[in-house]
Amino acid sequence: MTAQDRINAYWTDRAPSYDEYQQRPDRLAADQQAWSDIWASALPAAPLEVLDVGTGSGQVAMILARLGHRVTGIDLSEGMLGHARQHATTIPDGPNFQRGDAVDPAFPPASFDAVTSRYLMWTLREPHTAVANWLRLLRPGGTLAVVDSTWFPNGLDNASENFTDFYDTDVEAALPLATATSINQTAAILEQAGLTNLTITPLTSIYELDQRHGIAPNHELQMQYLIAGATAG
Repeated sequence: MTAQDRINAYWTDRAPSYDEYQQRPDRLAADQQAWSDIWASALPAAPLEVLDVGTGSGQVAMILARLGHRVTGIDLSEGMLGHARQHATTIPDGPNFQRGDAVDPAFPPASFDAVTSRYLMWTLREPHTAVANWLRLLRPGGTLAVVDSTWFPNGLDNASENFTDFYDTDVEAALPLATATSINQTAAILEQAGLTNLTITPLTSIYELDQRHGIAPNHELQMQYLIAGATAG
């Protein structure tokens, strides 16, 4: 198995519990409101053509669709895509979910007004290549907005759901941002790609929800960040 194969297998295996955690009823409404505010502030007004890369179970794509955007979500985990497609049927004009590689999305140049991702950069092979490809897909003045954190600054040591069985030393070596110690390391890749007006915004609303409701098992309370910028107009 390649490193990417192992990553795909991990997220397919974890998809049911991951989706269940994201949909937990005690926090769902507050999460949807907080993330709706975050993505509404990150992107220009709807309707936009948006590509959500590494869409997972589709939570971000669903929020973007509810904001009025036309959304395509891609992922390499068939297990995650199964949950995403189920969610898409619950709203009018739901996202279109497809199997696709976030590093090299198979769309023509200038196909989208915005590219988004959440919790992808840390587990992304070849992030410089990926970001360059995302910018190729953007129209002039398009927006790239990603959310992530420094999840494993001390190494990939997480006991949940056989994590280290899949995220082994070979996989860690293939992921430049997996053990990033500062969000500036992620932002630097976007800046080097040529994005303008780059901003790094701490997501205090999500941090406060995590404080109030608790965090996922085997995780630590950490600030998440929105990093956003634009292509030349």
